[in-house]
Amino acid sequence: MSDEVQPGFVRVRLDLSYDGKEFHGWAKQAGGQRTVQGEIEDALRTVTRSSQTYELTVAGRTDAGVHARGQVAHVDLPEAVWAEHREKLLRRLAGRLSHDVRIWRVGEAPAGFNARFSAIWRRYAYRVTDNPGGVDPLLRGHVLWHDWPLDVDTMNAAAERLLGEHDFAAYCKKRDGATTIRTLQELRWERLPSGVLEATVRADAFCHNMVRSLVGALLFTGDGHRPVDWPGKVLAAGVRDSAVHVVRPHGLTLEEVGYPADELLAARNREARNKRSLTAGGGGGGCC
Repeated sequence: MSDEVQPGFVRVRLDLSYDGKEFHGWAKQAGGQRTVQGEIEDALRTVTRSSQTYELTVAGRTDAGVHARGQVAHVDLPEAVWAEHREKLLRRLAGRLSHDVRIWRVGEAPAGFNARFSAIWRRYAYRVTDNPGGVDPLLRGHVLWHDWPLDVDTMNAAAERLLGEHDFAAYCKKRDGATTIRTLQELRWERLPSGVLEATVRADAFCHNMVRSLVGALLFTGDGHRPVDWPGKVLAAGVRDSAVHVVRPHGLTLEEVGYPADELLAARNREARNKRSLTAGGGGGGCC
């Protein structure tokens, strides 16, 4: 696969956000289910009056029900289409898209940019409340209720044992031909002034269900059901543990995607496509 844009086309970067509640994830699916990718591609085809669909490539494919505040995608458009619509494309997309998905920026991408393979990290947030009264009704679509008191210090102590490069097979849903080796760069909890607990989870990439599985394990330590060293032992065992609960998707939001300087994009793309081992980096966008 090449990162070179075909002659006669322009690579366009899109920065966007969406409420995942009514979407069956990012990626287009058979059977007419509503997805973020399908919604944007349909809108793009309509506002550019094109007979063909221009396919989007995304930084991180999110699951059904997962939200995004800082998602990034790219699309290759014919030069003539881009020249005709570039000045009005953002406003026209806003008028066409449903209110639960917004594109905030549309611009020509630098040479070598690939929304998926150029990314050097993705940052997610997971939000939980342990308020005995439940979730604020105005936040119910974005915050999980955990019906046990949670200790933030215990969860952070457990999280420290998971940082770094590891095989996260114990916390991922295995996919044929896909590695589960990832570098977890940041995993920490804080209790916000509102009382909501927020986990910040940042890695070079994520494998399927990784964030929600990590959160599930840490909640079990925070409420006293498991000792502080249990999440680390699960990781070291390297196999799925039935006691690791994959928490519900609505508490999860993709907050931000990081990219290197423009001159480093090509090198990052090559690195990201390499097959990972525990002594070499690489990998793609993953999901949550």
